[in-house]
Amino acid sequence: MEQLKHELATFAGGCFWCMVKPFDQQPGIIEVVSGYTGGHKDKPSYEEVCSETTGHYEAVQITFDPDIFPYEKLVELFWQQIDPTDAGGQFYDRGQSYQTAIFYHTEKQRELAEKSKQQLKASGRFSKPIVTPIVPAKEFYPAEEYHQYYYKKSPVRYDAYHKGSGRAAFIEKHWRDQ
Repeated sequence: MEQLKHELATFAGGCFWCMVKPFDQQPGIIEVVSGYTGGHKDKPSYEEVCSETTGHYEAVQITFDPDIFPYEKLVELFWQQIDPTDAGGQFYDRGQSYQTAIFYHTEKQRELAEKSKQQLKASGRFSKPIVTPIVPAKEFYPAEEYHQYYYKKSPVRYDAYHKGSGRAAFIEKHWRDQ
């Protein structure tokens, strides 16, 4: 029997609630887990991460089949969910835990992410510099269960947050032609 080939991708794009739905709805995506990465505390809680004392980012870790949905397409979709020019957080969520980052798991992922970032810079889509860092993946800790697939569990609250935070309008303004 043929072994399925799955890979991991990890992205921090501000509030992880808004980062699950765009990936979850793509072919070849096996699982999208909300969680925390990049910090120095083992198994941090949501409250600890929000306190800005652990160094963690809110992030999503995606298990995907690269033959169906290649890493390059994941990175492209990631850029379309964030403001890559904002170093202080995302939309109305401010602070280190809401900053953006691409966490690469392999040298090939790093190369592809760097190439994609350069293409985004060269596109002229944004007038300010692209500040999202590309850094090595660190230990990833799944968030509490109530955060997982929040858009499915609480669709009304999710939609209100997605719009109210300014994310939906930003995406529409900068990516409507995609």
